[in-house]
Amino acid sequence: MRRYSMFAVAREALRFHAGWERAWKSPEPKSHYDVIVVGAGGHGLATAYYLGKVHGIRNVAVIEKGWLGGGNTGRNTTIIRSNYLQDPSAAIYEKARSLYEDLSQDLNYNVMFSPRGLLMLAQSEHERRGYQRTVYANNLQGIETEWITPQKVKELVPILNIEGPRYPVLGALYQERGGTARHDAVAWGYARGCSAMGMDIIQQCEVTGVRTEGGKVVGIDTTKGAIGCSKLAMVVAGHSSVLAEMAGFRLPIESMALQAWVSEPIKPAIDVVVMANLVHGYMSQSDKGELVIGGGTDGFNNYTQRGSWHHVEETTRALVETFPIISRLKMLRQWGGIVDMTGDRSPILSKTPVENIFVNCGWGTGGFKSIPGSGWAMAELVAKGEPGPLAAEFGLIRFREGRFIDESVAAGVAH
Repeated sequence: MRRYSMFAVAREALRFHAGWERAWKSPEPKSHYDVIVVGAGGHGLATAYYLGKVHGIRNVAVIEKGWLGGGNTGRNTTIIRSNYLQDPSAAIYEKARSLYEDLSQDLNYNVMFSPRGLLMLAQSEHERRGYQRTVYANNLQGIETEWITPQKVKELVPILNIEGPRYPVLGALYQERGGTARHDAVAWGYARGCSAMGMDIIQQCEVTGVRTEGGKVVGIDTTKGAIGCSKLAMVVAGHSSVLAEMAGFRLPIESMALQAWVSEPIKPAIDVVVMANLVHGYMSQSDKGELVIGGGTDGFNNYTQRGSWHHVEETTRALVETFPIISRLKMLRQWGGIVDMTGDRSPILSKTPVENIFVNCGWGTGGFKSIPGSGWAMAELVAKGEPGPLAAEFGLIRFREGRFIDESVAAGVAH
């Protein structure tokens, strides 16, 4: 596959851009693969990519019932951070953040990573103490974060009201190398890299059954016929429990909608990412000028991709108090993604009761930021059959042993 470069752009400009090839192939499935990855979102594509790049396994198919990147990968607020309290969480998210730094060069595809800085506002005494504790933990983990004063917060975000009557800003946890990336570009870049290694990306192909013999996976049934495999990786976010049921086991997850929305475009007003966990709202500004706003999950299990209006109203009302300048803006569009929530709000990267079936799920509301680290750890698990250091603590066995990695309590929010 030809590399993208400024010289390629110049050459194609002279030929009226008639020479560009497809970024990835769309072949018909073969009868058998060494590994089948179900789910062509960021996590699934990253798993396949690192299987090929790091472990040399390239007879791989990525199966997707819809279109590539059409699930949660294209339905999030693109936040990237690694300032988690628990050591296992911090390790895998920092691996992801560090891979994002050079991902455009690695994939030869611009994922538009923007380390613009990320603030987590402390708007109560409880949050202030919690974030200061997180700074100490991050320093021990080798993650660069700092506690900053309300005055410093105001310097970074002039449009922010730090003296709100209900939600005063008492300071913030600041990660200077946190930021955003373009969600679609991440999926497209990984897909292009997988295709260049000879992997098959098969879209519009729904899995209808999982075939096993003697407690071991031998293949899957799909709307495009039966496909054999030696190993199967389930990486389908909110639909993980559905796929697991086909294989004969259950997962400790619940699926519900997480929603976001954007304002009409405005001139540049905020150049960092701001998270206000007390009111469960977070905001950044896109390159197009839209304010990208996220809220909380629905309070009930569902598979909708819209979300509910009461969350829009609650989150917007709270953010208007913190950012009065946005009060007269119109909402341009709104959407939702189907997130998979575990009891401790930490992911599952694990072997399963069926031999050679591996599962990657439970990222909840933090899936996009973890894509490179998740793919790296999952590829190691699939290739070796045993988890490496990044995935070791995230096995299914922790729920039986009561060994939780409770980020919902540690962070006060599951993002």
